[in-house]
Amino acid sequence: MPWTVYLARCRDGSLYAGVTTDPVRRQAQHNAGCGAAYTRARAPVTFVYCEEASDRSAALRRERAIKQLTRAEKEALVCDFYRKPARRSIPT
Repeated sequence: MPWTVYLARCRDGSLYAGVTTDPVRRQAQHNAGCGAAYTRARAPVTFVYCEEASDRSAALRRERAIKQLTRAEKEALVCDFYRKPARRSIPT
């Protein structure tokens, strides 16, 4: 299964970065309160950015890089994602 790095926008507007092999299931987990502790108190979440990675290691490295970005840089990443329709593939 391909690994996916994602950014989720929480109810309070904050962004949460994570990795998964099944984005649809993971978003449902976050919204059911079974996901990360951070999102539990901030549900519901909406995935606003998804990026495939070749393997788990690559996904975790990319997640770490995204987490180190400033909020403005993360927002720019999300905006750029929506400007390029060919790259847009957020599961629903």
